[in-house]
This record gives sequence, C-alpha cells and structure tokens, in this order.
Amino acid sequence: MHLAIDGYGGDESKMWDEEFVRRFLADYPSSLDMNVIHGPSVLSYHAPDPRDSGVTGFVIIAESHISVHTFPNRQYINIDVFSCKSFDDRKALADVKERFDLREVRTWVMDRGLEHLERLPPD
Repeated sequence: MHLAIDGYGGDESKMWDEEFVRRFLADYPSSLDMNVIHGPSVLSYHAPDPRDSGVTGFVIIAESHISVHTFPNRQYINIDVFSCKSFDDRKALADVKERFDLREVRTWVMDRGLEHLERLPPD
C-alpha cells in the first residue's frame, strides 16, 4: 500500500526544521504499527533556485519506507508512506496534516504488492 501526499500551505518553520522532520520519521512509523530498521536520514538542501531548497528525509521500515521532501519557499511538502502491509491511510493523512499544519492536500492511495502477500503459502 502506498499513500502519496502533496501538502500545501503548511508551517514553513516546521518544513525547514531538520530535527522536526527527523523526529517525525523516527517516531511516526510506530503509530502505524510499522517497525524502523534504519534511519532516519535527514538533510537540508540549498538549491541554486531558493524555491527548490528544503529538507529531505527518509526512514527505512521493515514494511518498506516513509519519505519527506519539503519546499518551504513554495509552502509545499511531499510525503510518501509505502508499506507491504495495509495501514489506515485516513489516519496517516490526518496525522500528517496536523503535524505539518497543512491547509490543503492532494492524495493518492495505491495498492502495491499486497496481492503477492495474499498468495503466499501458509507457514
């Protein structure tokens, strides 16, 4: 399952804050019953065009990954929650909107690979 979020109009100070993004990536997976196995890794990027600057981070989870790309000067954030097991995408969206103070979002939910898991033979 893959939840892709484009968020607009959020808190620019949070989008610039590497530690805020790091804490989100470190703490958030457990709220979706996911398990961190590496990271998070977070860094700031200062692009030649300041509108393209921001903070990027990801965390590898046993179920796949969660990534964040912020563009504070555009008041835009992109977040992907990708998991090989189902999760509550409505809860995840509500949590992300609240944490980053997003005023508007566009989202896509894609079922990816879940049918493979259903075809596995029983243990």
